[in-house]
Amino acid sequence: MSEVVVIEFSAPGAANIYTEVNSILGWDGTPDPSQMPVGMISHAAGELGDKLIVLEVWQSKGAQEEFMQSQLGPALAKVNAPQPTRIEWFKTIGDVHRH
Repeated sequence: MSEVVVIEFSAPGAANIYTEVNSILGWDGTPDPSQMPVGMISHAAGELGDKLIVLEVWQSKGAQEEFMQSQLGPALAKVNAPQPTRIEWFKTIGDVHRH
């Protein structure tokens, strides 16, 4: 069963940090399926002032942890991103998309 992770940041320019990290990852704007890491099912992000929230669905926590160690963690470090104010995992009980 897939798992949902919510990651929240609070920092001045949070949306800019998100854009910089995406650039380092090679994601041009919103990642398309060919750019998504192995195990990522979906990704969405939103901002409100200095707050940024990222919601992702992964095949497993392990897949997300591998991505964090190999790509996302180094990209966050490169832009001196603050530590998240929230990281919370949920079991998926519903998943509906309009493409």
